[in-house]
Amino acid sequence: MDVRASILSEVQGPWHAETIEIDEPHAFEVKVKMAFSGMCHSDLHLQTGALSQSPIALEMISGRATMFPIIGGHEGSGVVESVGEGVTSVKPGDHIATSFIPSCGKCEYCVSGRPYICDMAANTLAGPMISDATWRHRLGDVNLNRMCNLGTFSEYIVVHEASVIRIEPWYDLRAAALLSCGVSTGFGAAVNRGGVRPGDVVAVIGCGGLGSAAIQGAQHAGARAVVAIDTVPSKVDRAMKIGATHGCATTLDAAFNILPDLTWGKNCDVVIITVGEATSEIIEQARSITAKGGVVVAAGLAAWDQTSVELNLFMFSMMNQELRGTVFGSEAPRLQIPRLLRLHHEGKFLIDELITQEYSIEEVQKGYDDLESGDNIRGVVRF
Repeated sequence: MDVRASILSEVQGPWHAETIEIDEPHAFEVKVKMAFSGMCHSDLHLQTGALSQSPIALEMISGRATMFPIIGGHEGSGVVESVGEGVTSVKPGDHIATSFIPSCGKCEYCVSGRPYICDMAANTLAGPMISDATWRHRLGDVNLNRMCNLGTFSEYIVVHEASVIRIEPWYDLRAAALLSCGVSTGFGAAVNRGGVRPGDVVAVIGCGGLGSAAIQGAQHAGARAVVAIDTVPSKVDRAMKIGATHGCATTLDAAFNILPDLTWGKNCDVVIITVGEATSEIIEQARSITAKGGVVVAAGLAAWDQTSVELNLFMFSMMNQELRGTVFGSEAPRLQIPRLLRLHHEGKFLIDELITQEYSIEEVQKGYDDLESGDNIRGVVRF
């Protein structure tokens, strides 16, 4: 069938809407009529080339040395239209959220309680369907890659059953789209990977969608204080409305003007990095405001080929600090998305307040222009 989708044809090129062709689902696959797609910063990384892996790796994964052309989007929600043979977890008419990390339920990581690092995610950035290694999406005669094996910037998607999560029909589909990546990741970065405990002092560096969720996660975990740090004043103002107790523009500002009185010189128990693009320097900045025995969680993405980290190793060792990475907030997507949706449904978790603008499939480039200019906390595509 023919559908409209937003595509990138090259690094640094614009998002452009095209009519593409998609096939019906094969065995273990699901076709979804999309309702919403979140506009995560990771798709901007795709556009800038920060997620364009080495040609050799891409050749091995997908049979060609480039990720392009590619359908963008990896946050999404919608309604199941049809299913292929063998699908058991959803049926036509079910409401679903997508998961950029598929979970097979069978690999070592899934059965040991870590489906957020499922082996099925190995080909998540490029390549054919993970069910049978053939392609379902085409622009003319060219097979299309899909961001995270999803490509949610499309009116319809065909995906593996492992990449969709059934949700109750009374839950808000717009909220579900944002929970399918950034919001769940930020929340889990505080609650799970950061291990925030009652009475902790937490700093969140970067107050976009990811950071806003981390702030709420810290609050839910019982943090005594949450310091929101962002160079964009409007984002700090928004953070103060959703749970942050203090706000400033830089870690230096926090170190000299907030933390001395707040912690009596102890510094933060947990520091969460949720900036749009993590750099080497930001790691040391985060460490410098971390207490003895404290934890730094890197939740924001860096470029795929960034291999150096600026870190005062002497202080890192002598202060017994930890640096942790996280994907999907180190929590099972099939558990986290319904759990946070229920909190949102009961008014205990703010998501609508993070959405600054809705866009059409034709306006994806405008949405990312608004994100780069600092005008957006989080944009969504409404279908």
